[in-house]
Amino acid sequence: MSESAAPFVTLVEVSPRDGLQNEPRILAAAVKVGLVDRLSAAGFRAIEVTSFVSPKAVPQMADAAEVMAAIHRVPGVRYSVLTPNLRGFEAAVAARADAICVFGSASETFSQRNINCSIAESLERFRPVVAAARARGIAVRGTVSCALGCPYEGEIAPAVVARVAGELLAMGCDELSIADTIGIGTPDATRRVMEAVLAVTDVARLNGHFHDTYGRALANIDACLDLGLRSFDASAAGLGGCPFAPGATGNVATELVLERLAARGFTTGIDLAAVREAGRWIRERLAD
Repeated sequence: MSESAAPFVTLVEVSPRDGLQNEPRILAAAVKVGLVDRLSAAGFRAIEVTSFVSPKAVPQMADAAEVMAAIHRVPGVRYSVLTPNLRGFEAAVAARADAICVFGSASETFSQRNINCSIAESLERFRPVVAAARARGIAVRGTVSCALGCPYEGEIAPAVVARVAGELLAMGCDELSIADTIGIGTPDATRRVMEAVLAVTDVARLNGHFHDTYGRALANIDACLDLGLRSFDASAAGLGGCPFAPGATGNVATELVLERLAARGFTTGIDLAAVREAGRWIRERLAD
């Protein structure tokens, strides 16, 4: 298969936000900017840069505005941020974010531990944020966390994931990210969950987010590819773990996903060597 004929997969690079948020060492804003700029140069079309959240909850993201102001914006790249409420959304608008993300959950317990409210309350909290974004023409991604399992509740029913996904779509989210927050999913479980969500939306609006806790992330991505998904999150050097999910280790490494996609005949427009260098560079900064 020639590269021009190869089907395209979008990789959303999440290392600057999801990758760094749980790191105990607070990095300088200039380091985060350096990471984003390296990723932009590597050819990503979508980068999750930071979060406009309470610095008490996630200290690593306290410099969100400073980082967004300093990154070199490459035309054609979507720079997104996490915004859990209207205050965060207004900060994101001021920072010229191209897209925002709201994070729901398929687990009641995780929702309480993560954002201190029930699933239903979280959806009501997101509704005005999504409406405000749509009014300004800003793209919105809705994430369903713990879709393949919860550190507190264990297995999550696919029907619950589909219900939360449907609520996010109904309020106006453009894209859905189905997240295996603790990396507990298997290919069979991934298939069941994605099929349930596909009953409420089109595959073109779905993204998969996998942690590699048990080394199954690539197999789970394979299962999604077989269902037609063409968008996935990944993190350079496998950085990241949710601070509110015990046992959550790093996101699947972008480098590994790029290798797997190439082996399967997909193209991404991303320079693997540049991603490896960016991963090495940020790991060195974390180790200093």
